[in-house]
Amino acid sequence: MASGKFYTGAGDEGYTGVLGQDRVPKYDLRPVAYGTVDETTSFLGLAKTMARSPRTVEIIQQVQRDLCALMADLATLPDAATRPPWLKAERITWLEDQIDALEEEIVVPAAFILPGDSPCGAMLDVARAVARRAERHVARLYHQGGLRNGDPLRYLNRLSSLLFALARFEDRAAGVEEFTLAHLE
Repeated sequence: MASGKFYTGAGDEGYTGVLGQDRVPKYDLRPVAYGTVDETTSFLGLAKTMARSPRTVEIIQQVQRDLCALMADLATLPDAATRPPWLKAERITWLEDQIDALEEEIVVPAAFILPGDSPCGAMLDVARAVARRAERHVARLYHQGGLRNGDPLRYLNRLSSLLFALARFEDRAAGVEEFTLAHLE
């Protein structure tokens, strides 16, 4: 038997709580931004269930943990912060290290690659597209002075690059020898 409730009813009027302010509309930029990051995390969870490589699973789990920290930062008003940011700057360096390592293993043609060469690769491409949408929302929040620093924006920018590389890594793990190209003329 569960000890807590799965619902509170507190959001029934279309408002949600953020750290440092009582309630904001659910369509406010802050909950839109962290909600889109939450979508990214969920798609990554689905990709993790499809992954062929244990390395992919480990990378995804680390990213999901980072995104939880990033969401906490997005949910915190800068003036109300009582602790340092949850997302640490060194996590951006970690992303870059993962991208660099994957780039050494995978040769990607200088052409547009169509998603869908493998189930996990396709799901990572979906997560990448959602992460790019989250990045656009976070960029607006940052430009409006709504974040303590630009680390969430930098993280999401690097994340989309990592997810592209990881999708190609999983395509290869699934036995794909040639990526499906768009053949633009």
